[in-house]
Amino acid sequence: MSLYMNLGKDSYDIIIERGALKKAGEYFELARKVLVVTDSGVPAEYAKTVASQAKEGYIVTFPRGEENKNFETYKTVLSALTEKGFTRTDCVVAVGGGVVGDLAGFAAASYMRGIDFYNIPTTVLSQIDSSIGGKTAIDFYGYKNIIGAFHQPKKVIIDADVTKTLTKRQIVSGLAEAVKMAATSDKELFSIFENCDYEEHFDEIIEKSLMIKKAVVEEDVEEKGLRKVLNFGHTVGHAIESNAGLGSLYHGECVALGMLYMADKEAKERILNVLKKLGLPTKAEFDKDKIINTIKHDKKATGDKITVIYVKEIGNFEMRKIDISELYGYINEV
Repeated sequence: MSLYMNLGKDSYDIIIERGALKKAGEYFELARKVLVVTDSGVPAEYAKTVASQAKEGYIVTFPRGEENKNFETYKTVLSALTEKGFTRTDCVVAVGGGVVGDLAGFAAASYMRGIDFYNIPTTVLSQIDSSIGGKTAIDFYGYKNIIGAFHQPKKVIIDADVTKTLTKRQIVSGLAEAVKMAATSDKELFSIFENCDYEEHFDEIIEKSLMIKKAVVEEDVEEKGLRKVLNFGHTVGHAIESNAGLGSLYHGECVALGMLYMADKEAKERILNVLKKLGLPTKAEFDKDKIINTIKHDKKATGDKITVIYVKEIGNFEMRKIDISELYGYINEV
């Protein structure tokens, strides 16, 4: 099946099909120079499969890990584009998780003021969330995604078959983003997590999650209003991630923890039970002062205030603009 992201001149198709990676040449316009960007954590054959379908394909592979979503890697991608003589008529294809998509997308957004970008997410996390919506970025000075741009992909392929190589921890970490969207926007999706085996409903979870994000992005492309709902769990979660030791917690695990600070008692209990059922962390030790200081540098902060997403009951949410200092109260409640 396919979904249509209706964004006017920036509209695009989201292809949801098992085995679609091998048919990238049918869905993407690859009869030109194509730079496939991937990382060392992604099976090499995925990038090779895409590059082999291009008229003139090249591959850049950088070391896996959030710590490599930085200026040096960004420079490496730009250098390849320049050295291979890419022009505005050529394109970049990301084959990997959120780190790859964010970095490759930002390189495409800034090279020659913007060239075509395609995305093939290979993790559950990126398939559900970061692969659509046009947010691209790199990290800087320890702050996540603080330098970036909005640059919509020309098309996205969601191929669930590529997730077969992931560990269970990677899969459930990605599913935390689906739990996030269900908690704020879809009580029926949330009930699947509560009452069913996620493996039996895997494709349905991916599709429902994408439909939620698609609807939100169509309403608010640049996160000036409704799109902030997608930040549920991220305000505290990103701060935990920034202060955790490298590799100690995955992004989805941090989002899972962050949700627990922004929900009423009954909703929090239901979220907690789902996290436990999936095997996601529900406790973490951290320095509260460091967490608050990191949040002060969050790009969503405005002066001493920040808008947080709060779930009073599953399937609904509210936006609260609060003083950053008030977050101590939210944190102390858990």
